[in-house]
Amino acid sequence: MKDVKYDLAIIGAGILGISHALHALNKGLKVALFERHQKAQSSTVRNFGQVVPSGMNTKWQLYGRKSLEIYKNIQFKLDIGVKQNGSIYIASNEEEIQLIEELQAINKVNDYNSVLLTKEACIEKYPNLNHDYCKAGLFFPDELSVDPTIMIHRVLEYLKLNQNFSFFPNTLIKEIDSTSDSCLIIDSLNNSYKASISIVCSGAEFEQLYFKEFYESDIELVKLQMLRLKPQSEIKIPGNILTGLTIKRYESFYDCPSFRTIKDKEEKNSFWKQWGVHILFKQESDGSIILGDSHEYADVNQKDGIDFYLRDSISEYFLQEAKKIMHLEHWNIDNQWLGVYSQCKENDIYYKIIDNKVHIITGIGGKGMTASPGYAFENINKIFAS
Repeated sequence: MKDVKYDLAIIGAGILGISHALHALNKGLKVALFERHQKAQSSTVRNFGQVVPSGMNTKWQLYGRKSLEIYKNIQFKLDIGVKQNGSIYIASNEEEIQLIEELQAINKVNDYNSVLLTKEACIEKYPNLNHDYCKAGLFFPDELSVDPTIMIHRVLEYLKLNQNFSFFPNTLIKEIDSTSDSCLIIDSLNNSYKASISIVCSGAEFEQLYFKEFYESDIELVKLQMLRLKPQSEIKIPGNILTGLTIKRYESFYDCPSFRTIKDKEEKNSFWKQWGVHILFKQESDGSIILGDSHEYADVNQKDGIDFYLRDSISEYFLQEAKKIMHLEHWNIDNQWLGVYSQCKENDIYYKIIDNKVHIITGIGGKGMTASPGYAFENINKIFAS
């Protein structure tokens, strides 16, 4: 039995778990963070690293905007690789132009900073854009890019500077007993820990702790595929590049008056629709470019339907479509990978409280990197209201 009693124990050191730890520590709480691996290695590190509140509905955009503030604040204290080069949505036809113009009007009402750019302004800012593809753009100057393989680990190092923080890597939690006045947390080696409150942010892996709740949830698993191009020696693409298919996919555009009419005209049997493809670009500091991505779905009760295969046809489609959008020095693939995250079919996040002491929080979907810090800020304040 560990002698220390923590105010908060968090299971899962991905972006959602670490964000809750950050804000709990800022309130002066004693926090333990448990990670079954040496370090996070699931969806938190297998994404683009685009912090884009611009793509979210009104509720989650507010969390994302708070996240921008939080990321910048940490970056001011310690280099976590955050870069503010903005995001741009490139419209390729009249329908997409109409949607970005409508979103610009919504942004003005929501007081979220964005700028409509002409074709010429887009090409001046991003000289490698294909002139035939680009018709106009909507630019968000406040948005951020991070390297997800680096950022989360640097934030963890930042948390370790706090004497109230304890990190337990390679520690698989097998049970949480919340029937007494506190949580008794037991790992796979039968070590035990006490905490007043526990938060489970272990993605779909919370099945191992709360089997019944997992299979009764409305969670579905989403498999993404993406690739990285080898470094470009001269090409510089600042910030996040989002394109026409993204304009027709992201939730922020759902509120546009023309959105439903435009969506209804889409070719139902197209390859990009079948595999949930939209084309994003983000260049890393070494000159490599992340390109993707695709989406495959499986209900929680049929999660074995998510396989581990990389599909050549999807990678080929990424390259085929990307060449229509951007001129690069080369298109040589350095690496390809898949990631799996959980999301809810009906709700925007899965949140269940057990015995008033265990908070299961998962199913944030593709909003994690953008919205987790802002969401966790509000959530910690609710849980530990004083």
